Amino acid sequence: MQLADPTFPLFPTFAFLGFVLCLIPLSWHLQAWNSGTCAFMIWVGCLCLVEFINSLIWSDNAINSVPIWCDICSQIIAGAGVGIPASILCISRRLYRIISLGTMYATTRNLSRYSHRGWFTPASTGAAYVSLIGPCFLYLTWFIDIIVQPHRFNILEVYGCSPATYNTLPAYFLFYMWPVLIGLASFIYSSGLTLRTFYIRRIQFNHILASNSAINPSRYLRLMLLALIDILCTIPIGIYIIYIDLKGVPLAPWISWDDTHFDFGRVVLIPAVVWRADPATTAGLQINRWLPVICAFIFFALFGFAEEAMKNYRRAFWFRGKIKKRERER
Repeated sequence: MQLADPTFPLFPTFAFLGFVLCLIPLSWHLQAWNSGTCAFMIWVGCLCLVEFINSLIWSDNAINSVPIWCDICSQIIAGAGVGIPASILCISRRLYRIISLGTMYATTRNLSRYSHRGWFTPASTGAAYVSLIGPCFLYLTWFIDIIVQPHRFNILEVYGCSPATYNTLPAYFLFYMWPVLIGLASFIYSSGLTLRTFYIRRIQFNHILASNSAINPSRYLRLMLLALIDILCTIPIGIYIIYIDLKGVPLAPWISWDDTHFDFGRVVLIPAVVWRADPATTAGLQINRWLPVICAFIFFALFGFAEEAMKNYRRAFWFRGKIKKRERER
């Protein structure tokens, strides 16, 4: 019997690898207080894990076999749609604050004074900012998603569980607009502010970053590249998803809460032959499916082979060798 998913087992293999690749650098980014980067890794890693499990369970069926899991992962998917752009916004904001505060306090004396007192340091303010903005965006997304959620969830053959959103005008203002708006804010920080300040103060760049022990010029440039790549993906994809929803299903009028949530407990099951009949829907699903995996590999390519990563790998191998040596001595 031919599987409905022609990428099986290729996709689950890459999805699981993406999950592992997000976990590898997490510990030393936590130690360095790279809060926005950690949030990005956690969201992308969770999405890769969800898609790995979904691709195994629903590779050739659209049966509601594990409803509790679908309740959980549909909320993760809905939250990640805002969580990943929000983490990139935090990274972009941190990069701008590092370069702009360095411009304001460009002498070693002032930089060390502010770093010693803990005022306006990018690491401390970045961590506080992510601690505030991350949960707020997440809870806000879950709350507004319920407003325009017509039933429990969808199950698409091959794709797996998916959050359900009523195709009505309020959904575009309450749910679909967030990735695009957050992406635009990140674009303003990265392209409009950070790159401009970087160009103006490029001569002082190394001196500014020398005052920040948590980040060096190489890591700064890699974070900037990660932010720009993600922004270039977030805004067009967010607009494309809005286009697909407007094109595929007629826009329904918002009548009332009771009308939208009538028979809320039902689950919509969609075979692959149905959603593949529309090329735009197929393209949108495949983009949503592969994008977290691609993000995981891009992130590891940027940070998994850096100097600090190699130091941690050597430390881990040394520690493992020391344990094995002690076991042999016993």
